[in-house]
Order: sequence, then C-alpha cells, then structure tokens
Amino acid sequence: MKHLKNQVMWNRLISIVEEQALALVRTAFSTSVREAGDLSAGVYDTKGRMIAQAITGTPGHVNTMAAAVVNFIEDIGPHRIYEGDVYITNDPWKGTGHLHDFTVVTPVFRDTNLIGYFGCTAHVVDVGGRGFGPDATEVYEEGLFVPIMKLLERGELNEDLINIVRHNVRESSQVIGDLHSLSTSNETGIRRLHGMLDEFHLDNLEDLTEFIFEKTHDATMERLSKLKPGKYENEMQVDGYNETVTLKVTITVDKKGAHADFEGSSPTCEHGVNVPLVYAHAYYSYAMLVALAPEMPSNYASLAAFTVSAPEQCILNAKHPDPVAVRHVTGHFVTDLCLGAISEALPQVIPAEGAGALWNFHVSARSAGANPDLPPREILMFNSGGTGARPHLDGLSSTAFPSGVRTMSSEATEQVGPIVIWRKELRPNSGGNGRHRGGLGQIIELAPAEGYKFFFSCMFDRVENPARGRDGGESGSPGKVYLDDGTPFDAKGKQPVPEGRRLILELPGGGGFGNPEERNPDSIENDLAQGYVS
Repeated sequence: MKHLKNQVMWNRLISIVEEQALALVRTAFSTSVREAGDLSAGVYDTKGRMIAQAITGTPGHVNTMAAAVVNFIEDIGPHRIYEGDVYITNDPWKGTGHLHDFTVVTPVFRDTNLIGYFGCTAHVVDVGGRGFGPDATEVYEEGLFVPIMKLLERGELNEDLINIVRHNVRESSQVIGDLHSLSTSNETGIRRLHGMLDEFHLDNLEDLTEFIFEKTHDATMERLSKLKPGKYENEMQVDGYNETVTLKVTITVDKKGAHADFEGSSPTCEHGVNVPLVYAHAYYSYAMLVALAPEMPSNYASLAAFTVSAPEQCILNAKHPDPVAVRHVTGHFVTDLCLGAISEALPQVIPAEGAGALWNFHVSARSAGANPDLPPREILMFNSGGTGARPHLDGLSSTAFPSGVRTMSSEATEQVGPIVIWRKELRPNSGGNGRHRGGLGQIIELAPAEGYKFFFSCMFDRVENPARGRDGGESGSPGKVYLDDGTPFDAKGKQPVPEGRRLILELPGGGGFGNPEERNPDSIENDLAQGYVS
C-alpha cells in the first residue's frame, strides 16, 4: 500500500512540475519560451538533487539545471537561505552553458522548515554585449554576466539588479518580464506542492525522495545492463566557426555506470562555439537515456549513472573566459556522437545522424535610413532540419532533435518584429536515401520589413559536414545560406541583409538508414506523390 501511495505521489510531482513549466510558457515574454518551449522546470530536495522534471523543456536545460541547484546552495550559503527568497544566475558554468539562459531557484519552506527547491530556466532574447551569436572571442563580450545572487530576499525584489539588467540589454521589457515569469513559475510549483503535502498529510519530501531515487537507480542499472561492459568509440566532423571541428568520444561501460571521455576532440575555438562540460554532459546523458530507457522519468538517480571527462581546453570543456554564446551549435551533436558510439551494441535502436544543431537566427533590425524614427528591434527564431532515419521508420522532417524545442511559427515571429517570412516549406530531396529515408530539412525565405535593414547573426552547421547515414544509408543534404540574388552568406557570424534583399536558408536533411535498394516501393511512390523527392 505504501509503495502504491508513493507511486501516486511521484506521478503527482511530475504533474506539478509540468504545470510549473506551462505557467512559464503562459507568462513568458520571449517567443523562444512562449512558442518554442526553450525552458526547463523541476523540483529538488534539500541537497539540491533533482527529484522530478517537467516533460516540457529541453535536455540541455533540464540536465544542466539538474547539476545547477547544488551551486546555488553553495554560493548563497545555507545560513543565508530564507523563506521568501528567490535566486538567479546566467553563469554558463554554474547554470546551463551560456549567458542567454537565466536560471531561477526558489527555496520551499513548510512550517519554517526548508523542504526543497523549485528551479526553472528560460532563454531570453538578449543579454547585451554583441548579441546572440558566435562572434565574440571572450565571454566578457557576450553580454551581462549575473553571478549566483538573490533576485528577492525575504520577498523584497532586488531593484538594483533589475536596474542593471534594464540598462544593459536591448529588449529590457522582454528580458525583465521573463525574469518575473521565471519567479512566478516557481511559485506555481510551490503552491501545488503544498496542496499535495496537505492532501497526503506530509511535512516534507524525504521518504518520497528516497523511494524515487531507489526505484530509478535500480531501473537505470537494469537498462544499462543491456550494454555489454567495455569501450565504445565514435568520431564525427562538424563545421565549427567556418573551420571543421572533430568531436570524439570513448564510452566505458561497467557495472557502476557509463563514462564518456571526449579526449581527441578539437581544442577550444577562438569564437563562441565552445561548450562548457556541463552542457556536453547533459546531451550525453540524454543520449544514453533515450537509447536505453526512453520512458523513464529523469532525475538525480537516473543521471548519476552517466559521467563525463574531457581534457583542458577541449571544445567540449570550455573554461572561463572562453566564448560560449552558441554552445548549442556544437553541443547538440554530442547526442548523435554518443549514440553512434553504442550503435553496434544496439543496432535496432540507434538512428542515423540528423541535422543536430538548431538553425537559430538572431536579427537586429534597424532603420534603413529613410525613417530614422523606426524603433530598433531584436528578433529570435528557432528552426530545425531533418532527423536521421530510424532502424524501422523514416526520419522526422524539420524536427528538433536532440533539443526537442518546437519550431516558431512565421506568424508569431512576424508579430514581434519587422520581419517578413516569404516562404517556409519542406526541402525536397534533402533526406538521405536508404531503406528508411532521412527526415527532410526546410527552405525559409525571409527579408526585412519595409523601411528596415537587418544585421543577421548566423549560427548554422551541417553546411560543410552533412549528417551521415547508417548501415548503408546515404548522407543527408548539407545546408545552404545565400541571398536571393545568389550572393553567398557565411554560415556563422553577423552579416548585413540590405533593404530589398531576401535571405534564403536551406536547412540540412537527416541521414538514411539501410540499403536504398531495399526501400519499400510503396514508400517510394508516396515520397513522389508528396513531393518529398523529385
């Protein structure tokens, strides 16, 4: 009976953090949160160990935030944690990997006793500096760095911090609004948690936490036993900052867990495509969990089985003050890298490589000169290429894997700034051929609205190094970026889009799986009928 009661409460906790995440979606100002779900939410015990996470959110946020709350406890100090406090940071190394993510943590008190924490993270549209893009050569250039500190103390807002943020970011109303939304999200979780504790006549989460961690640990180790002990290796090339980068991993599996070592990967880059190890760890853990236990809730005990290491000055182990603004461009490939390493051990599970990194772009829209009164605006849009084909199914078209964010609609993007999306459609012939076809990329054609010009920050990959097929499948098509008059555009860095010109993005496709000659004729006929292939 006690076991059943604990299972019910575990499910309730997951519902609570999901409502916490949806509260953030409903109240957020930035389209990256409202439309794409680029966020995370979770509940933690008094030691900062994640008990439950929301389904809404990204692995890069959830799995880094799982390690972040301990940093908050250490930096604030247990003797300075009060009821009514709210803590905040965007420290890339103690948070989620770059300055554009703010993490907010709120302690939970019950009858004056600390019983845990709620935490959440969201990507904000601007943090000052050079803006969201890979061009900086130090983190100091990338924007405002807020160390772990108090946003509220005993219910009193830190007006000095809010004032500093207001005067250091370009879209202050959106950014400050999102900071309040993060705090409100945690409050939603706290209210629902107290309601659950009242219902079950509990004073704390201690017994439930131990139940969750014990059951999760046992289940994780049982699933991990499907991998034969030993070493598994893989290597891939990606574009980097206009210079090919090598990513390499050796995964060592034993009875205690699985350890990924990234030795052999390229050194850190001069520009902001570097990855703090905490972010590489997040996407490695995600790779192992989706391969071995995709239905298992993620928490401290499931993540503890997967550890990482990397040499100093490795591109997957950036250190302060290395630039890390677009750490996702490199970091998202860690999942395919690690899945490729264990593919021989799980041949009917692991898909081909996909587009991997999101094709985010950030636009600084400015008056073209004819009307100097037009207000400057910052616009952010997330887009995805195709995923790799699976052992038994085609890849998914224009779907974000491994990040899991939703694609922002054209209408929502046009509503927040002077941008026109002229075309957004699937890209024919972009998925790699195979027994199962890779997912298609997409074509996006966009331009400044009348009276505006763009400074367009590119952070695109798979232009020089397309997604590789698996088990005889062919590679997906590489991406392309160019102006409508044929002028080539760099895949990385800030560049102007003149008034009257349109920018065209052709997003990469996923790799195919299996011999193309074995493809089902009905599938070929459907591909032709749908226009997926010509």
